[in-house]
Amino acid sequence: MKQIIFKNKKIFYRAEGKGKPVMLLHGFAEDGRIWNDQFRKLKEKFFVIVPDLPGSGSSELLYGEICIEDYADVIKAIVDAELANEDQKKFTLIGHSMGGYITLAFAEKYPELLNAFGLFHSTAYADDDTKKEIRKKGIEFIKNNGVELFLKNTTANLFSEKTKETKPGLVDNLITNSKYFSAEALIQYYKAMIERPDRTNVLKTFEKPILFIIGKKDNAVPLKASLEQCHIPVISHLKILQNTGHVGMWEEKKEANAFLLKFLTYLYV
Repeated sequence: MKQIIFKNKKIFYRAEGKGKPVMLLHGFAEDGRIWNDQFRKLKEKFFVIVPDLPGSGSSELLYGEICIEDYADVIKAIVDAELANEDQKKFTLIGHSMGGYITLAFAEKYPELLNAFGLFHSTAYADDDTKKEIRKKGIEFIKNNGVELFLKNTTANLFSEKTKETKPGLVDNLITNSKYFSAEALIQYYKAMIERPDRTNVLKTFEKPILFIIGKKDNAVPLKASLEQCHIPVISHLKILQNTGHVGMWEEKKEANAFLLKFLTYLYV
């Protein structure tokens, strides 16, 4: 693992491979391990960077009231450290769920650094009132009952019914991988997500390719909302994973990997 210092906090990331740079951002209550299979596959052809966002994995939690834009600045700091060569400065950023929100914030603030970006089970829409209320209830549940019970109650809902029937170990694996999280970290993420703005304008104004990977059975980012957004960009690349909920990199990893490789090959070959 490599590291940078951001606001006096240690931020860790993996960076391996050769070729054009690609960064993969994990989502809420995850760390960079969610991308392990994609990291192994993609680094054969690309230079792949996978951070642990602040408060996740090995990375230290940031102090204070943190917004999605702060996490985007963490990504900028990693880019400045890792892609110092100006010929390599532009890269492709792909974010899962909350990582997609950070990707959009980065694309809004630093569009000149991106060759393309991708939303992997994510959305440019702001939270509506119902979603905000769900997150606020999640915060209260974590405060009153702790992280472990929260994860046990919520993680299974991220997977499709078919995945839960045929690959029940995936749910347990994700819970196990996430048990170390502090309540402070999860609450910080929830608050940042609640306050994030609508960023559909980023989809409108970004002139380079935008990737959408969608789970047909996704309860967190419904299919209808995802399909609406695919028509906004100048250039869209779309993949619908037919038997996936919100964790396509695990639920249908072969299909997800193949499409990621196809998209990145289109960009760079």
